Parts: sequence; structure tokens; C-alpha cells
Amino acid sequence: MPAATALEATTADGALLVLAIILPVVGILLSFVLGGRYAERIAAFLLPAGLCVACIVFLKVWQSETSLSYIVGNWQSPLGITLRADGLSVAMMVAMAIVICLIGVFAHANFGSRAASVETRAPLVFWVMLMAISGAMNMIFLGGDLFTLYVALELLTFAAVPLVCLDGRGETLQAALRYLLFALLGSILYLVGTALLYGSYGTLDIVLMSQRVRLEPATLAAATLMTVGLFAKTALFPLHLWLPPAHAGAPAAASAVLSAVVVKGSFFLVVRLWFDAMPGLLNVAGGQLLGALGASAIICGNIVALRQRRLKLLIAYSTVAQIGYLFLMFPLAADPLHLQYGDALTGGMLQAISHATAKAAMFMAAGLVYAALGHDQISELGGIARALPMTMFAFGLGGLCLIGLPPTGGFLAKWLLLEATIATAQWWWAIVIIAGGLLTSAYIFIVLSRAMGPPSAPLTLHAAVPKYQEVAALGLALLSVLLGLVALGPIDVLQVGRPEAPMAWQR
Repeated sequence: MPAATALEATTADGALLVLAIILPVVGILLSFVLGGRYAERIAAFLLPAGLCVACIVFLKVWQSETSLSYIVGNWQSPLGITLRADGLSVAMMVAMAIVICLIGVFAHANFGSRAASVETRAPLVFWVMLMAISGAMNMIFLGGDLFTLYVALELLTFAAVPLVCLDGRGETLQAALRYLLFALLGSILYLVGTALLYGSYGTLDIVLMSQRVRLEPATLAAATLMTVGLFAKTALFPLHLWLPPAHAGAPAAASAVLSAVVVKGSFFLVVRLWFDAMPGLLNVAGGQLLGALGASAIICGNIVALRQRRLKLLIAYSTVAQIGYLFLMFPLAADPLHLQYGDALTGGMLQAISHATAKAAMFMAAGLVYAALGHDQISELGGIARALPMTMFAFGLGGLCLIGLPPTGGFLAKWLLLEATIATAQWWWAIVIIAGGLLTSAYIFIVLSRAMGPPSAPLTLHAAVPKYQEVAALGLALLSVLLGLVALGPIDVLQVGRPEAPMAWQR
């Protein structure tokens, strides 16, 4: 698609973009006005409504093959704020909305509230923060300038941190503080980078910047600062130290939100920065560096996951590894002869969506195992597959997606990345992808073999597991499989509405 001109106009359906952001805000305000006893009911209505809005926007973009835009207050760039929905935006909006809705269904057992009951802190905080995360993610996907994206990223951070320490235990409070420190460090670096860019080009609008950006020291310094800051928030190796304790210590529903949704926000900003705001600026050396960090995350994260004794910690370190796959698209897409190579970009984004559905299902399954057994020690999982067959089936399907076995979405994503390695003659990344799949299969096999084996002592369940929680986890796991079957058509929408690189950089 050709790059947008400096003078834009609000499209006919542009108001839908505002609605996608406003709906969660309305829910948060109503929760405070009506009281925490009604927070779950408000979220149960507004989160599915947000999913419907996201689906409508997706269909509009897909059918029209053009992006939607809304100019706030009719103030044109560079002074005004523009919301834009292109192919990347709408695909991520729909995927994250589905994941959040199913996590909401799962969370009813732990954070359910009734209008006639006494108001408690944890349910109010959870549902308000879940709606805040939904709104912040939509703002990240739709934001048209780098400062608006910064504001959205901060809203996401301050909504995510309280989820880590909902139980108030000392170790979860420590994990939340560590997460907050890493996130604030990332925010400072990102903000300094935006200041440098504004001083150089007089705008932070993504479309305008893509037309003006030049390869110069100030631009490279700004891009480096912003990228490192986003790495800290995404937990890319070696800036991942906050993630395992934060994700493993949080309640199961919160862990699912953090791993499946929150880390995708900062990753999406890395994509926006390098492929849209600065198309062509990522040279071969820079792409190889990002790929090397991703490869390190894949190998180190998987090896550490193999050594874990607790199921939730294993899944948390698996998240560190899976994040690495997302960054393999950068060296493949930065090839000088295939700038913004379609298979690499599509494979990376499909990997992000597949990981969200699979990892949410696995964290939810681990939470149900913990609730039933009173622990999540992998060595003592014997017999749990017989007691909770649907839960372990969901865990297994999610694991198949992480490994990259057909017909899952993870397989399609890795296949597209492998095709890109062949097209760009970068065979070493293919070795990393295959090695990562083998390591992932090792710890998935360990967990499933323990779960299907006989118990060392008569199995006693400490609590009954609600069927709807198992259905929610299984639903997300099945989605991760269906992505590999149905995504071959709609994935073309990812290329809609994105600015092209200047021709001088494509040679």
C-alpha cells in the first residue's frame, strides 16, 4: 500500500477506533461509581462488546484493503493526534480481545463478586485492571504517534503491575517491585529517545516520520534507546530477570494476562518503530543483533525451563524462550534485497498471536492443577491427567503449538520464518528455530509423561475444578490449533495500510 500523505482525513468508520478505547474507560469509571461488587458484571458486558468492535474494525480493514483513521479534534499532524487501524492493528486487536474475554471467563471462580456480597479488594482490582489492560492495548495498536504510544505503554504497565501482587504475599510484592523498576527504566529510555526524534524531525507522527527519517547519529541513538527500553518491558534476554518470578507468583488468571497479552504491547511497539516509523533504517548488522538476542532467549530460556521443578516456573521460562522467536523476524525482514519481507513479518506476528492463545491456556491449566493438588511440583503430577483430563489436554495442545507441530498456529508461524530463512539465505536462524522446537518438546514431554504416569501415593484432590474454567483453557488451546488451519487467508490483512520504505533504502 502506498504511504499516507501528510494531510489525512477521518474515514467513515473512524469513530469505531475511539469506541475501542473508550469502552474499557467507561467500564473502569462505572466500577468506581457503582462499587466493586458490580465490577465483574460491568467487565462481563464491556469486554465482549470491545471484542465485537474489534471484529467489526477487522472486517472493515480486510474488506476495504485500506486502513481506518480518526483525527482527534480534527487537528492535523504534526500537532494533532491521529488514531490509525492498519492490518497489524486489527489482527492484534481481535486476538488480544478474544484472549482477554476467555481469561475473564476463567477468572470468575477466583475473582467473582455478587452485588449483594461485601465488597472486597482483589476482585475490584482484578476487573478494573483487566479493563485497563484492554483499553491500553487497543491504544497501543491504534496510536498513530510515538508519544501517544508512550502514554499507552505506561497505562499498560501500571495496570499490569498490581496483578502480580494481588494476593499480597511478600514474594509477590517483591516480584511486582522488580517488574516496576524494569518497566520504569524502559520508560525513561523510550521517552529520551522520543525527545531526540522530536528534536531532529519536529514530529512524532509515525507516517510523517517514515517520510522524513534519515540515517544519522541522533536517529540511531534515539532508536537504540527506545529499543532497549522496550526490550526491558518485553523481557527479552538478558533483560528478562523480572518475568519468571512475576508470572509464576501471580494468580493463574493474572499470569495468563501478563504472559499472553501484556508483553505483546511493548513488542508491538518495537515492530511499529522499526518497520513503520523508521522503515529501512534497520540494516543487516542491526537485524542480526536483534536476531542474536532472540536466539539467545530461545536457547537459554528453554534450557532453564528444562531445569524447573514447578510447573508455573517452567511455563514462565518458556515465555522467555518464546519471546525470542518474535525477534527472529527482524534479521529476516532486514535483508537488503527483501526489505519488509512478507513471510518474515507475517510469521513473526502470527507467532505473537499463537503464543498468546497457547500460553494463556497453559497458565490457566497450571492454575487448575495447583488448585486441585495444592502444589505444582512436576515430579508429583502423577495421576493428574486421569483426574483432570480436559485440563491436561488443553496443556498438551498449547505445548504442541509452542513446539511448532502441525496443524497449530505455531507451526504455520515457524514455517513462514523458515521460508524466510531460505529466501534470504540465512540458514543459521533455521537451526535456532529447529533447536528451540526440540528443547520445547523435551520439557512438554516431561510434564505430560509425569501427568499421565501413576501417582506415587493415592491421589487426593484438595478442591473441585469448575468445568467452565477447564472449557475456557481448552477453548484457548483449540484456538492456537485453529490458527494454523484458518490463518492462511486472513493473514494477508497484515500488509494493509503500512507505509513503504523509501526506494533509496530498498536498493
